Amino acid sequence: MGCFGCTGHSTDDSDFPRNKNNRRNANNSNKNKPHDQRQAGSGSSSCSSSSSSSDNLCSLSYVSLVSVLGFHLLEVKKASKESVRKEEASKDEELLMEVRNLSLHGGEDSKVGKAIMRAQLFTFDQVIAATDNFRPDYFLGEGGFGKVYKGFLEDTNEVVAIKQLDQDSLQGSREFAAEVLTLSTAEHPNLVKLIGFCAEDEQRLLLYEYMPLGSLENHLHDLSTDQKPLDWNTRMEIAAGMARGLEYLHVKMKPPVIYRDLKCSNILLGEGYHARLSDFGLARVGPSGDKTHVSTRVMGTYGYCAPDYAMTGQLTFKSDIYSLGVVLLELITGRKAVDYSKDRNEQYLVAWARPLFKDRRNFSQMVDPLLQGQYPMKGLYQALAVAAMCVQEQPNMRPAISDVVMALNYLTVQKYDPNNSAQSSRRSMTLSPGKGRVADHVKRF
Repeated sequence: MGCFGCTGHSTDDSDFPRNKNNRRNANNSNKNKPHDQRQAGSGSSSCSSSSSSSDNLCSLSYVSLVSVLGFHLLEVKKASKESVRKEEASKDEELLMEVRNLSLHGGEDSKVGKAIMRAQLFTFDQVIAATDNFRPDYFLGEGGFGKVYKGFLEDTNEVVAIKQLDQDSLQGSREFAAEVLTLSTAEHPNLVKLIGFCAEDEQRLLLYEYMPLGSLENHLHDLSTDQKPLDWNTRMEIAAGMARGLEYLHVKMKPPVIYRDLKCSNILLGEGYHARLSDFGLARVGPSGDKTHVSTRVMGTYGYCAPDYAMTGQLTFKSDIYSLGVVLLELITGRKAVDYSKDRNEQYLVAWARPLFKDRRNFSQMVDPLLQGQYPMKGLYQALAVAAMCVQEQPNMRPAISDVVMALNYLTVQKYDPNNSAQSSRRSMTLSPGKGRVADHVKRF
């Protein structure tokens, strides 16, 4: 549930070369020239003087010029960051005003309209009753901006998960507003359902449908000794489910939304391991018109952030595609996005996987050993092909979400059959041509 800012590049004086060697060579060159030749043109440039003080003045002028240019670039970058900060602050305040309108007027004065009333408004007393005054044994976990409790709504006989956001966190208030406005207007089987919210005084709480199986992280990386690992077919169903949820946000929501925090811990599992995306506090409305990106402070989870977004702060729909590729790799390999317990060259999942993508003979080395060979070889090749395309460094080379959905839906019908000994060598169906780059890439396998 937690999230933190990814570190981008910052510019300081070390980014600007001093070129001391070049200046030294230039001075030595001048000293080797005849005196009258060095004096030529002295009326137009103080750097042509033969005296030691003039040489020093030339060097000092060069350093000063570089320093001024460096300072100017730093100021431009600071101004750009300040502009982004002010723009985001304005948007955050607008989000909070929307939620205040919902709380006070039931959505009548909201830009979102009455459709938002799919989410019920709860009083804090109702939340206290649902959690039995936040009983310790109702506590489910804690994220970056608050705690989560299990609750029970007597009126509807419904079990819910209740997220209580930190009252002292400004970012928590932003998350609350973004999540209420995103989920209240969204309805899709692969998005977690927002039952309601409470915005009373300083209290900020979100009530969701309860997901009994927890998160994907619980089933991939936090397995108990008596817990059965996910089989191949279930993993592909989960992958396709998260992609369909993302497609709804990117394509079918109006306006479209960039998720910005797709990761294992934010994929909740319902009955039958049905995947639902959750935690929309970092979601942002996507670019519109001729715009290609949204400029924003870099937020997300290290290991899942697209490198282009982390470097520039330019958020695009392809930023989500990269994160999806990381989760797909986790499903295939059983490895974490970042794991400092491993050797240095294996700590970062994408960096470890990229060299192995180049030769399909490496693919069997990448699969989760907990699967114990119980997977279709053809399906493994195709799943890795999709993942490789999603985590490409250049965002324009990553596929559109609709193409990813088509490819992963296809993989869900290629069920692994333990009774079919010839499955790994059997020629498999291919996706129909002309359906996008993912289909073409997968078809080669």
